[in-house]
Amino acid sequence: MLPHYDLRTELSKRILVLDGAMGTMLQALGCREGCNDMLALTRPEVVADVHRRYLQAGADIIETNTFNAQRISLADYALTDKVTDINLAAARLARRLADEQTLATPDKPRFVAGSVGPTNKALSMSPDINDPALRALTFEQLENAYMEQMQALLQGGVDALLIETIFDTLNAKAAAHAAQRAMQAVGREVPLMLSVTVSDKAGRTLSGQTLEAFIASMEHVAPLSVGPNCSFGAADMLVPLRHLAEHAPYYISVYPNAGLPNQLGQYDETPASMRRQMQAFIEQRLANIVGGCCGTTDEHIAQIAQLVCDAEPHTPAPQHSELWLSGLELLPLTPERGFINVGERCNVAGSRKFLRLVKEGQWSEALDIARKQVDDGALVLDINMDDALLDARSAMTHFLCLLAAEPEIARVPVMVDSSDWNVIRDALGCIQGKAIVNSISLKEGEEVFLSHARELRRMGAAVVVMAFDEEGQATTYERRIEVCSRAYRLLTEQVGMPARDIIFDPNVLTVATGMAEHDAYALDFIRATEWIRTHLPEAHVSGGVSNLSFAFRGNNYVREAMHAVFLYHARRAGMDFAILNPATRVTYADIEPSLLEAIEDVILCRRPDATERLTQMVHEMSAEAEAAASAPQADNATQPAATDAPLSREALDHRLAEALRRGTTDGLQADLMCALELYGSPVAIIEGPLMQGMNRVGQLFGEGKMFLPQVVKTARTMKSAVEMLQPYMTDNSGSDAQPSQQRPRVLLATVRGDVHDIGKNIVAVVMACNGFDVTDLGVMVSPEDIVAAARELHPQAIGLSGLITPSLAEMQTTVRMLDEAGIRVPVMIGGATTSRLHTALRIATAYSGAVLHVADASQNVPMLAPFLDPATANDATAQLHQQQDALRQLHATPDTIVSLEEARAKKPKFF
Repeated sequence: MLPHYDLRTELSKRILVLDGAMGTMLQALGCREGCNDMLALTRPEVVADVHRRYLQAGADIIETNTFNAQRISLADYALTDKVTDINLAAARLARRLADEQTLATPDKPRFVAGSVGPTNKALSMSPDINDPALRALTFEQLENAYMEQMQALLQGGVDALLIETIFDTLNAKAAAHAAQRAMQAVGREVPLMLSVTVSDKAGRTLSGQTLEAFIASMEHVAPLSVGPNCSFGAADMLVPLRHLAEHAPYYISVYPNAGLPNQLGQYDETPASMRRQMQAFIEQRLANIVGGCCGTTDEHIAQIAQLVCDAEPHTPAPQHSELWLSGLELLPLTPERGFINVGERCNVAGSRKFLRLVKEGQWSEALDIARKQVDDGALVLDINMDDALLDARSAMTHFLCLLAAEPEIARVPVMVDSSDWNVIRDALGCIQGKAIVNSISLKEGEEVFLSHARELRRMGAAVVVMAFDEEGQATTYERRIEVCSRAYRLLTEQVGMPARDIIFDPNVLTVATGMAEHDAYALDFIRATEWIRTHLPEAHVSGGVSNLSFAFRGNNYVREAMHAVFLYHARRAGMDFAILNPATRVTYADIEPSLLEAIEDVILCRRPDATERLTQMVHEMSAEAEAAASAPQADNATQPAATDAPLSREALDHRLAEALRRGTTDGLQADLMCALELYGSPVAIIEGPLMQGMNRVGQLFGEGKMFLPQVVKTARTMKSAVEMLQPYMTDNSGSDAQPSQQRPRVLLATVRGDVHDIGKNIVAVVMACNGFDVTDLGVMVSPEDIVAAARELHPQAIGLSGLITPSLAEMQTTVRMLDEAGIRVPVMIGGATTSRLHTALRIATAYSGAVLHVADASQNVPMLAPFLDPATANDATAQLHQQQDALRQLHATPDTIVSLEEARAKKPKFF
């Protein structure tokens, strides 16, 4: 019985010789069958003769005759039922001959490599020039075909799996993934060898990747060796071989053709001339495995074996510690680069234009957005298709396939951004480079987290880890570092993920909201960043910067200035990724000193009135624009003190509305007393001028003319007004007393599967300030718990919140269960992924009562009011149902284009 010989051990000692071309030898022996792989079954003695001749010539490694022996290629010969038989027979045949030679020369063991070819189809390229998104097969189909082949090779006893003549890295990824599965299924682990073929002398593969980018794409499989084969003769392989030897921390293989084919399809390089050309590989110590590809024979191998005798092998490059990403080109995060900006505009949740283009199928224009971001300096592209009315899996894969055909875009790496795990899996099957996945978290517990992380590790992606866990979103410094530290240990110790592939997102949250508990969000992110970079070696920090400034939506300059200040401090703390608009032009140095000071006070939480001061400054900066859009006397007036002069109802209404708009209580008490005389009832004041003022605030916020902290101040002014009027409610008799005794109760919850609660918390504050009794059930609330709470508390309204796309299905389930329980109160739907159309199409159809889509916190109270008033509730519900029916019909009716003549014939006639 043979002792165990280890291929890796032998490579550490000497240069090993790989055999030559099986096809060339078979043709020389007179074999003219179309499928050479079938010879392992039909003429095994001929294949054995080729193996024997190569071994006698000095080959240390022989390849199985299985280059095309998977069902994709064998389908051309109607031999798909022979996959296992061919590979098993070929592996056993090579194994027997290698062992025989090893017994004869025990000091020189011989090895068998299972040959796995690329197939005749590509996962990164379309077979139809007119349809760049088309693919001949899927990643899963190719992976399964490779697994079937590799299981048989492993069962046949091969020492390694050689994935060779790689022209499309995505094909190689499928093969590598299949190899891992096959080894697990068979219970045998062998090393992987990768051999790539370049299509031009610049050193790119047929699918466009550079060799450095190829290494980054495949480093997750930790191959035994990597190198070039086929393509050219030895003379033209020196340059790509140097590139690989310089960058790859693996053993290097090289087996060129015997020159380029001549006009008759023959190879002209003789064994002697090929030896001379390959001498540079050996002298420069660039190789560990050498052999021959097309056109080479046992005579060529004999010359190569003599060349490497007693030669010094290549020493692999040291393992890099930087994060390597790749598209068609390598993107290393080196200390010199220091920072990677991720373009944010190919995100349907963040760009209305991109969403519209995707929905309309305007893919060329959508690609233009990606192209512009790269032109503007984006080093990575974030791509997100999570929208309720999109098939996110189809849209994501279609866009990625289109993008692969655009070299000027595909040269940069991709960040796959989705809350749907199936979208992420499908997307990774379309990307040949090393991508980033955004994101995974501990919110569903360790088991799901580890399962997702292991799959990402097998697929070779870097990963963004959000600071979420089972308790919810980490918002404080202490919680952020606690969650990130736990995730780091799990990923590095249990998954085996290199720390350099981990990118933490400690949650960039909105500051300057007017809520004191949000004041330290930015500062705590910066502090957490510094802690992560100090205590979690090699890990990185990223964040979605635009979240920071949402309170000032509508003022792009102020938002960009806030981003610049935040990045200035966060980068100094160690933040090295950021999702942002690469076209932004506001820099830290550009910001006017007084504005810079005000913004830094907010970002660094330096004073308790920082939000109020910045809001006032922004308000003053935009005063001229506001004056042009509204009445000068309304914008320029200050709230006057109460006087004895009588006021008209119109003037008093205006003053109360202005008090709300400005969020001030100066003179409010006196004006409310005047209003009591004019209106005669506190409830009439609340439902009249105060509610009209709140409606105006909602309108201005929706137009981007008011900011979130101003809305929160408005809500607090409304609360003060209600408190001032409350004694007069309790003192009066009749209907006026009722509202003070029974505050309307609203039940709020973030639905199951979702831990986002910042927006919901703001809604709670606004509604509480407007006289509602708010019960907040928190995050990750199941439909069953929401129904149980509604039965117990009997709320007048329910608010459902969710930020991620799966939350939409949970909302639909929740309202259906409420309906089944006989609960018919108005339900408010809110969150980033929600929309008026989706609410009408998917959620309202599952509920008998009113389902309102509410776009922002300022709209909840005025939108809900007519549904809570018994005098208007029925009409409001009927009108809402009518509007939603119209939306459903419009959506169901396909757009049609008519002729100009027909359009003119259908024009409206007003007279």
